[in-house]
Order: sequence, then structure tokens, then C-alpha cells
Amino acid sequence: MVYTRMESPVGRLVLVRDEAGLRQVWFAEGRRAEIVKKDWREDKAAFVEAVRQLRAYFARELREFDVELAPVGTEFQLRVWRELRRIGYGETISYGDLARRVGNAKAARAVGLANGSNPLPIIVPCHRVIGGDGSLTGFGGGLPMKKWLLELERGQGRLIYSGAS
Repeated sequence: MVYTRMESPVGRLVLVRDEAGLRQVWFAEGRRAEIVKKDWREDKAAFVEAVRQLRAYFARELREFDVELAPVGTEFQLRVWRELRRIGYGETISYGDLARRVGNAKAARAVGLANGSNPLPIIVPCHRVIGGDGSLTGFGGGLPMKKWLLELERGQGRLIYSGAS
């Protein structure tokens, strides 16, 4: 595995990949922060395109990512994560809607768990899933960041994330 770190408007991100593609993106600080493993090697060159696309996204110049992804998960999680990529830029859907899209209208809770396990936040836009009542619920970067990402996509937000809502 190789990794790199990048500064972004939402703080430092860590990107992890191998020969199959991008495996993880995580927030360097916060409740879902992870630790780089000792046997991983830092390699900025392996992430040039992913970093370029993330910067373009934050600058409102990119609406859909086109990088080779290789997340690891169960068959159900992979199905949910594929469906997340079909949610349009600036749009939101509920967990119930997402459950229907993956073929099981009664699986909203399981979809929520899969959404929360998404190893590629921002690129696989789990922030676009909201509560059935329209409320913001659950996000590894925290609800203020989720709100900021949604506002960024709707053209309403500041381009600099302040960490507060």
C-alpha cells in the first residue's frame, strides 16, 4: 500500500491505494481518523490524478470523480457504495430511498451502516444521504462538514470550511 496526505478545505486528507486503485480516503483528524501503517510507503506521484480531482471538486470545477477505485467491503456494502456514486452532484436522498435503490426497501438501517462504513468519503458521496425527514444525520467528518459539503455542491457555501455550522 502507498499513501499520501493532502491539505483540503475540510482539513488534511489521507489517501491510500494499491495497484488495484484508491482504497481509502480519510480525514486526518476527527473521530474516523486512522493511522498510517508502518509497512505503507508514502508516494505522492501515485496520487497526482486523485489529488487533482479532489482540488477541482473543492473549487467547484468537478462534479463527478473519475479515478480508479478499489474499496474493500461485503457484497452488500459494495452495492450501496456503487449506488452512492449515482446520486447527482448537489442532490440528496434518504436512507430509505437508498435502500429502495439497492433493492430492499426494508434495509434502511443496513444501508445506513454500509454508508457509515464508506472508505472513500467525498469521492463516493455518502454525504448526500440524509434522514427521511430531511435532517442531516451521520457523517465520519461530522455534521458541520456534511452540511458544508452539501452547501458547496449547491453553490451556497463558503469555499473555506470553518469547522462550525
